[in-house]
Amino acid sequence: MNKRPPEKPNILFLFSDTGGGHRSATEAIIEALVMTYGDKIDTEMVDIFKDYAPPPLDRMPAWYPRMVRVPQAWRLGYRLSDGNRRVRLITTTFWPYVRRIARHMVTSHPCNLIVSVHPLASAPMLSALGKNRPAFVTVVTDMVTTHALWYHRRTDLCLVPTETAKLRAIKCGLNSRQVHVVGLPVANRFCLPMGDSAELRARLGWPQNQPVILLVGGGDGMGPLQKTAEAIAEAGLPATLVVVAGRNQKVKTKLEAHRWPMRTFIYGFVREMPDFMRASDILVTKAGPGTISEAFNAGLPLVLYSRLPGQEDGNVAYVVSEGAGIWAPHPELIVSALRNWISHPDERKQAASACRRLARPQAAAQIAQILAEQVGVRVAHS
Repeated sequence: MNKRPPEKPNILFLFSDTGGGHRSATEAIIEALVMTYGDKIDTEMVDIFKDYAPPPLDRMPAWYPRMVRVPQAWRLGYRLSDGNRRVRLITTTFWPYVRRIARHMVTSHPCNLIVSVHPLASAPMLSALGKNRPAFVTVVTDMVTTHALWYHRRTDLCLVPTETAKLRAIKCGLNSRQVHVVGLPVANRFCLPMGDSAELRARLGWPQNQPVILLVGGGDGMGPLQKTAEAIAEAGLPATLVVVAGRNQKVKTKLEAHRWPMRTFIYGFVREMPDFMRASDILVTKAGPGTISEAFNAGLPLVLYSRLPGQEDGNVAYVVSEGAGIWAPHPELIVSALRNWISHPDERKQAASACRRLARPQAAAQIAQILAEQVGVRVAHS
């Protein structure tokens, strides 16, 4: 590197807004660093595509929502690119194209530690850094079905969410000492004690005498949200429906105009999602790793209705095999799963217990501690 690292330890986080998980995981780790170490460590976030990628790669964050709406193409691309040899071919082919901007990124951001929170960041950055480099840590934000691009043998540490992800890392050539299972980092507000459900419902204006079904499609309101909401409402379930459309204003407007045959609450993007989860009885959602981890922390049973082919396939298998939820990819299956859990609350409670068993609310704090140790900072004991 051409510039000397700053006197105060600085950690550079590499992410991109290709999906919400990379940014939210990065922000959760930084939040944990601030909560534990205050101003002892500086942090910086760089979006590898928006801030540095050459055209047309700089448009990847804008393209991503459109790309995932064609699941067959996404699945094919995921499978064709996965595997050690294929990854080496991809990174070798693209290196001449990104070499200049990767080296520019390195010299523009002097730091003591680089943390990759995106699978496409590791190979070009490690190539650009050369031998005399700061420590490099990878934080894997896919839960189970992890792409080989996550696992670069020159990373100093690889922090993964599950044992399955660790086995995948070892299969991709990392040794067991490089890989640590820590869970998926989520914001601290999702890791607080459960609180009183009745009190939360009273504050939110939700009824107390019925199970609450929380239907979400992520921050961007992705997936067949409207179709699913209407199917649940038409089923005549003795429950309350809460639908969160996220930033998808078009879907929110359509939902608000609909005449609902059951007690229904419609929201756009909300900051109170932790309280929504703690006040609900069942979560109906796509199989995103962040939402699943947040539900685990809330002890909230899951009905998974869609998944991103490839990287979220394993999430579904994991949730179902551990007894924390149900895979229901069609509206009639969703309704059947909800009806069963409403009619058999003991089964729902068992799923809630499984969620709490799988929860790792300390993941962000544990990652923060590992990163702080990498830059030589420890908590002062009183």
